[in-house]
Amino acid sequence: MTVEPETIEVRSIETGSNPTRYARGWHCLGLAKTFHDGKPHQIKVFGTDLVVFEDSKGALHVLDAFCRHMGGNLARGEIKGDTIACPFHDWRWGGDGRCAEVPYARRTPKIARTKSWINMERNGLLFVWNDPQGNPPPADVTIPGIPDYGTDTWSEWTWNTFHVTGSNCREIVDNVVDMAHFFYVHFQMPQYFKNVFEGHIAAQHMRSTGRDDIKTGVQLDLPDSQTISDAMYYGPSFMLDTVYTVAGDVTVETKLVNCHYPVTQDSFVLQFGTIVKKVDGVGDEEAAAMATMFTEGVETQFKQDVEIWKHKTRIENPLLTEEDGPVYQLRRWYSQFFVDVEDVTPEMVQRFEFEVDTSRALENWQREVDETMALRG
Repeated sequence: MTVEPETIEVRSIETGSNPTRYARGWHCLGLAKTFHDGKPHQIKVFGTDLVVFEDSKGALHVLDAFCRHMGGNLARGEIKGDTIACPFHDWRWGGDGRCAEVPYARRTPKIARTKSWINMERNGLLFVWNDPQGNPPPADVTIPGIPDYGTDTWSEWTWNTFHVTGSNCREIVDNVVDMAHFFYVHFQMPQYFKNVFEGHIAAQHMRSTGRDDIKTGVQLDLPDSQTISDAMYYGPSFMLDTVYTVAGDVTVETKLVNCHYPVTQDSFVLQFGTIVKKVDGVGDEEAAAMATMFTEGVETQFKQDVEIWKHKTRIENPLLTEEDGPVYQLRRWYSQFFVDVEDVTPEMVQRFEFEVDTSRALENWQREVDETMALRG
């Protein structure tokens, strides 16, 4: 009798391809004060180049960077009054995209228009609106203000920027549901982990403690601290996370921004920053030091992420366990930003909730940490 060999089906990776368009939504370009310096700033984003400049009243404007006359780079020009002047022939462009003046010409062409990008300042940050269809942002699609921001209630932003190449922005967003990577990459022990998607908002609610074998500044050097994190993605690229670090009677509130904007379809700028709410008995210097410590801890964690992204492959069909969270549902939510508004389906925006049972993971992780600590004596 001939015994047929067992056929083993091997899982293949479907890599798919990056989107052909850039996400609709608000994208943070960085700290607003960076652009309030009387100089033009060139930003590579959405596969093109933009120029940011400040007018005489202190308002920021964003235009396409290259002059519609002969292609000069406006970011290499000079701010003159309420216009940005091209260094090539001094054509002067207003914040509304109209050419305000051609100094050497008898008349300015009526068709002299360039693209003006909708922007706003919120919480000390500059945002630009992108929509391939050219529609303005809906009133209910915005970035929430931080209560009392701009007063002495909060420290100043501690801010970091990384340029990541070889990865698409989706790699960052996938982390919203990835409970397990918080142990391996961010050195946290998630005690509770839940996601809620609805409309243009994707939320991650996590309660965690630090690993005893690896310490980071996220715990603020507070003994036996617990981290309470409620993070919200407002659209495709901007996350605002309210973090409470609790240790006994001490509670420190931190606002963490995790945001990015695409440079090309396989590169992006990752930015993150923190402010710490001042508590009684904590002066400005101590609050700033706490913000720096927290940000340095976050930086260590994000650098771990970046190393993963640089060397991993794109995967459309991830092989998952229940503890891996609702990856496919998150990607369905994310897809709404890459289709025309009229093509957004109810499934992309309807409310979805999922809580991960972390008990099995915690049991094994605690054993691993204990073994590591025992080896250290």
